[in-house]
Amino acid sequence: MTKSGGLRDRKKAQTRERIADAAAALFAERGYDAVTMFDVAMASDVSDQTVYNYFSAKQDLVLDRAEQFREMYRDAVRQRRPGCSPAAALGPLVEADIERYRHTDLDLARGQFPAQSVESGVLRRFTLEERERQVEVMTEAVVATTPELAKVVALSHCAAIVAVIQAIYDQIGSSVLDRSPQNASADDMLRTLDVAFSSLDRTFSDVLSTTETSK
Repeated sequence: MTKSGGLRDRKKAQTRERIADAAAALFAERGYDAVTMFDVAMASDVSDQTVYNYFSAKQDLVLDRAEQFREMYRDAVRQRRPGCSPAAALGPLVEADIERYRHTDLDLARGQFPAQSVESGVLRRFTLEERERQVEVMTEAVVATTPELAKVVALSHCAAIVAVIQAIYDQIGSSVLDRSPQNASADDMLRTLDVAFSSLDRTFSDVLSTTETSK
């Protein structure tokens, strides 16, 4: 890569980050529904067309990492070790999100995804649509790595996992909005996650055992 190309990439990344930070600050102050793309452009000191160049729709300002998370969940399931259930493979990723909440700045977090997806019905619809896409890619990964499992069983299992993940994110969002004590809230989320994912882990093992027995 040339020096000029590297500089352009850094400037683009800086502009994107500036826009995203400005949007988060506005969402924290006014709420997602009350902010327009023009507002974000003004706060970022760029044209509204520049905002659209980096974020094609308003929800992308909050869900800009959706594809990254989708791929991360898919890869965790696809690359899990033998004998590891999908829930066990995804557990550390969700735990890391909880630990990030434990140490986050609540004023900043108010403008970010978990809190805004709880506060805004419009954004929640987009969030749930993205959760469906997560279920789809995770199901494909389960079917690819566990071909003896019927696809409908893999689908229902992944849907249950994603429902738990969404519930944890809702708890994070509500805790941010309510300014709940972070350590106590995070500990409660970890307990909830452990109970839910342990149950799903056992269910997956039981289904596999039943499938193998019926052959």
